[in-house]
Amino acid sequence: MKHTDFGSMPCPIARSLGKVGEWWSILILRDAFYGLTRFDEFEKSLKIAPNMLTRRLAGLVEGGLMERRQYSTRPPRYEYILTKAGRDFKPVLLAFVAWGNEHLAPEGASLLVVSRETGKPADQVLVDANSGLAINDEDYMFAPGPAATEGMRSRLVKIGQSPGQARA
Repeated sequence: MKHTDFGSMPCPIARSLGKVGEWWSILILRDAFYGLTRFDEFEKSLKIAPNMLTRRLAGLVEGGLMERRQYSTRPPRYEYILTKAGRDFKPVLLAFVAWGNEHLAPEGASLLVVSRETGKPADQVLVDANSGLAINDEDYMFAPGPAATEGMRSRLVKIGQSPGQARA
């Protein structure tokens, strides 16, 4: 089945999905954050078919989230290392952890984000670095950026997501 190419869409959510929207890719990135780098490590951890893993790793390399480095010449073997763009994906994975623990874990959390110093679990919130305030629905909203299309601008106005407009 051919997937839609989201790379040319002006929406950053659509473009991001174009790079990592397939679930295997997100799980490969998760395992890379756990420290896995080699094909056989990903294959064993994910129990994924080798041909599928090959395609997903190639997509992550092509998308600039991972870099392929040779670590053995005889036989040729490669490891997959997170790039800066890949490392910058970590907050997205942390959001998945928080959301999944809150809404999809009736038995309790199986994975926590904890302080390296204290070992205490983090209370994850998205924070505005300029104000230090938690980003929430009441005080923050979507607004068109400088490169927004007219379609995006009108869509945001229709749903009351334009600065200066009250929430409906």
